[in-house]
Amino acid sequence: MADSTASAGSANAAAHPVYVIGGGPGGLAVAYALRAQGVRAVVLEKSDRVGASWRRHYDRLRLHTTRRLSGLPGLPIPRRFGRWVSRDGVVRYLEKYAEVHRLEIVTGVEVSRVERSADGTGWLLRATGGRELTGSAVVVATGCNHTPHVPDWPGRDSFRGELVHASQYRDPEPYAGRDVLVVGIGNTGAEIAVDLVEGGAGRVRLAVRTAPHIVRRSTAGWAAQYTGVLVRRLPVALVDRLAKPMAKLSVPDLSAHGLPRPDTGLYSRVNEGSIPVQDVGLIDAVRKGKVEIVGPVEGFEDGKVVLGDGGRVETDTVIAATGYRRALEGLVGHLDVLDGRGKPVVRGPRCPENAPGLYFTGFTNPISGMLRELALDAEKIAKAVARKGGVATRDAVTVQIRAAR
Repeated sequence: MADSTASAGSANAAAHPVYVIGGGPGGLAVAYALRAQGVRAVVLEKSDRVGASWRRHYDRLRLHTTRRLSGLPGLPIPRRFGRWVSRDGVVRYLEKYAEVHRLEIVTGVEVSRVERSADGTGWLLRATGGRELTGSAVVVATGCNHTPHVPDWPGRDSFRGELVHASQYRDPEPYAGRDVLVVGIGNTGAEIAVDLVEGGAGRVRLAVRTAPHIVRRSTAGWAAQYTGVLVRRLPVALVDRLAKPMAKLSVPDLSAHGLPRPDTGLYSRVNEGSIPVQDVGLIDAVRKGKVEIVGPVEGFEDGKVVLGDGGRVETDTVIAATGYRRALEGLVGHLDVLDGRGKPVVRGPRCPENAPGLYFTGFTNPISGMLRELALDAEKIAKAVARKGGVATRDAVTVQIRAAR
């Protein structure tokens, strides 16, 4: 893979490629879609390989979306990967995707800041090694799972056990026979809790602040994702009403085990950023007492975990499945293109009004499936870029990216 710096002093914006920041599914899909439109795209990936975040996920992870609805533009996921593709399957697919489409990918380059170019016709990217790259347009595809977040719990430093973020968890082997508290009941926390039980942990507790909506990943062969696609554009209140009786039919009441049914509607929660938990064994584990539900973590005191009800928990390990930060502030925060939560104000083919030529993809977690929406966004972004013109074609002047020495 080539190393790159845009040739300084080019007055013609059309000589510059579109830079795609991030070599995950979103970035690769956009790069392919741009090439399909005849636009030159260069992917900048800070790690040494594509799909870096997928490589770091825990071993048992499988997509909660179906293989057929998770492929990126121009290359379906092979049938041999099964209906629910494994983590390693996703990684192999992304590698093959980049290879088949001959995408122009530069690894080992981290972009720290995006600015308007001096002549106002494009964008200047400041990257590692003193690089300054000029692009006709920029697509930010660094993803939601960028920077692990562990709450600054009071007394955290006094905890004598092991405290790790879920991003550091790989498999249950190191926790065999141990007492483990998993904090957070999103899909990651729920699945890690089940993995620990199946892997022989001595005791597994799951700290829950807000009871989630739980759905079956598949019922009689009908994937939950199919329903998500069908209701994607329906009014929120209508979907909330439809989901309530369906939940009662498909998911048992776990109130006696500490997981009451949520007070707010399923789709209302999705709009707040909370995706339903897809059941991969959690329901049975909770009903059988193998995963114990406890209150939210409020802090640490005298080496113990302090819960929301004032109780104290002694445990060997705390695994914080407490999410990630998009961490876009340093990259584009100065451009006034983020909302109060650090999320891009627009996504897909739309640019912020004050930043034409700047696109974002992969910063939402839709009910219809992240990979499906990334694929749709990629083609819309590529068409928008090509329609506006002023971009380098694949046959344009070669732009070399050379490391600053």
